[in-house]
Amino acid sequence: MHSRNWQKSSFSGEGDACVHIAATAPGTIHLRESDAPETILTTTPNKLRPLISRIKAHTLTR
Repeated sequence: MHSRNWQKSSFSGEGDACVHIAATAPGTIHLRESDAPETILTTTPNKLRPLISRIKAHTLTR
């Protein structure tokens, strides 16, 4: 198994409910949520970018 350097999302704030992100090979991003750390989503920057853009747009319109 690959060693991952997990970083807490700066958007998560304080507390236990956090999103963590890690990068392994070039172009590979891993995401996990603190409540279920054994569940890891793997994606690429090109596929993650639209999701983040939509989340930001929704947050700004509230």
